[in-house]
Amino acid sequence: MDSSKHSYPSLSEVHQTVDTTSTRRPGWRRILSFFGPAYLVSVGYMDPGNWATDLAGGSQFGYKLIWVLLMSNMMALLLQSLSARLGIVRGRDLAQANRETYPRYINYALYGLAEIAIAATDLAEILGMAIGLQLLTGLPLIWGVLITVLDTFLFLLLQRLGMRKMEAFIISLVAIIGASFLVEIILAKPDFGEVATGFIPGSLSPSELYIAIGIIGATVMPHNLYLHSALVQTRKIKRDDGGIKKALKLNFIDSAVALNLAFFVNAAILVLAATVFFKTGRTDVAEIKVAHELLQPFLGTELAPILFAVALIASGQSSTITGTLAGQIVMEGYLQLRIAPWVRRLMTRLIAVIPAVIVILVNGEENIDSLLVLSQVILSLQLGFAVIPLIHFTSDKRSMGRYAIKPLIIVLASAIAAVLVYLNIRMVVQQATEYFATSDSILWKTIIIIAGALFVSLLLIAIIYPLRKRKEKHLKEIHAEPGNIDAASIPTYDKIAVAIDFSANDPKLIAHAIGQAKNNTSFILIHVVESVSATIYGNESDDLETRKDKEKLNAYVSQLIAKGFIAEGILGFKHRSREIVRIVKESNADMLVIGAHGHSGLKDIIYGETTNAVRHELSIPVLVVNL
Repeated sequence: MDSSKHSYPSLSEVHQTVDTTSTRRPGWRRILSFFGPAYLVSVGYMDPGNWATDLAGGSQFGYKLIWVLLMSNMMALLLQSLSARLGIVRGRDLAQANRETYPRYINYALYGLAEIAIAATDLAEILGMAIGLQLLTGLPLIWGVLITVLDTFLFLLLQRLGMRKMEAFIISLVAIIGASFLVEIILAKPDFGEVATGFIPGSLSPSELYIAIGIIGATVMPHNLYLHSALVQTRKIKRDDGGIKKALKLNFIDSAVALNLAFFVNAAILVLAATVFFKTGRTDVAEIKVAHELLQPFLGTELAPILFAVALIASGQSSTITGTLAGQIVMEGYLQLRIAPWVRRLMTRLIAVIPAVIVILVNGEENIDSLLVLSQVILSLQLGFAVIPLIHFTSDKRSMGRYAIKPLIIVLASAIAAVLVYLNIRMVVQQATEYFATSDSILWKTIIIIAGALFVSLLLIAIIYPLRKRKEKHLKEIHAEPGNIDAASIPTYDKIAVAIDFSANDPKLIAHAIGQAKNNTSFILIHVVESVSATIYGNESDDLETRKDKEKLNAYVSQLIAKGFIAEGILGFKHRSREIVRIVKESNADMLVIGAHGHSGLKDIIYGETTNAVRHELSIPVLVVNL
């Protein structure tokens, strides 16, 4: 993995698709065009994982942990502003910046941890949506989990509609969550004087620390740092000093508004749990389903549990979309591997669905919320590996120039990183000590010690490695310096393959192929037979469709020969893309001409993305003709 290679633009499908520079728009509309990325980020701060930790914290400890929520929100605002700064100034997302800085083996480790964090996030979203569906409709939890796989297609549709429509959809879901909890708080009628006491920091017992770390992990989420650094790049800005300063300022405002809304939702859940349950002696309410069941008798209205379930579904659905985007960013940034969005979404969802299904099948529907809290603790353990590199990158004057963060911000961000790492290590040590005291398993003790040593070692490398003198290749821009055209040899194509489908577009394809030809160029015309007989018997097929296709192919060959070219027609069978690739390789063609029919959405899934599948398998030039 050579870091000198050029990176893909982050989220290339929507990269710079929102123009903030157009002078044809009124000034207020240009300002509003900056707002949106932070709202997509903010849904990660109010996902179902937060619900579990907030409910547990409020019902067990009353208002005592509100200060942890506030501290987490302030941490999040600072770190998200750094993430946005990285994307705006350097035009890199966090994964791309890591790839350019750290050696290969460290990047693989960071990539693996980022994927674990995203899987943990998706696990929380799956369970939250499934619980919400069960509370609203009575659907068994296992079926709710399986139904969540289908939201792959919703994400695909939203991505096709464009960035602004996706943002509008997410903001609508956020509004539903906010409105639901505003009504819940009005119904609960908390004593705001007592609530205010929760903002005073205090010492934490081991059980409070576990929930507090879960709250921090649920609030400051590592995948959001990757996400924000990419989402700000969906805005096309002026790359001069004024344009960058304006983008930084407006994105900070966007973050402040969106994250304060997320803080309101989290605080509302905790205050609701503290008021309705802790204050009435129900300190055992640590599960979402139990909280839902008790809301009606405690608040005296059927509206409360309905709003609770609706908000939970909206929370899970909005979070799952942003989790998919984060997964795409991480995979492309670290591995420079780009796959179809729906495949990426389905893969991410299945990684999270499988453990959820296993847990439900083995343990039933009990203690699901403990799995939610655990997922948030796992997230918290990944935070240091996202925060520490982010501080390095945004404080580096060589790559950030005058936009590098100031010493005070460096100190604050470093203090946040230190607190997060300390709390994580303290929690791990506590949990390991308790396990060592009660277990006789030498194997698991050894595994825990080795994992702990690797965890600490990787943290030290993440801290120290960027401080060393870096080679210039780590700071290369996405695009290389312009080359010399005269130094490049002009290719000639001796054998051109053309994939035809016997439609009205065939003459256009063949004409484009002729346009690339010289006097001695020969042509290979390819058509893949997909009849039932061809699917079963392959090249031994001799049904009517196969014979007719051969006749049509020979007719095109004859027309090319009449024009003075050498031509040959070859039929393939069964698998369209595989056969095209096979024939092109076996015939030693120099170029392939293929048509793109403009299928989108579900049609791509039904008909197959032949063009993409073919071009990724060939090393020769592929001319794609839009038909």
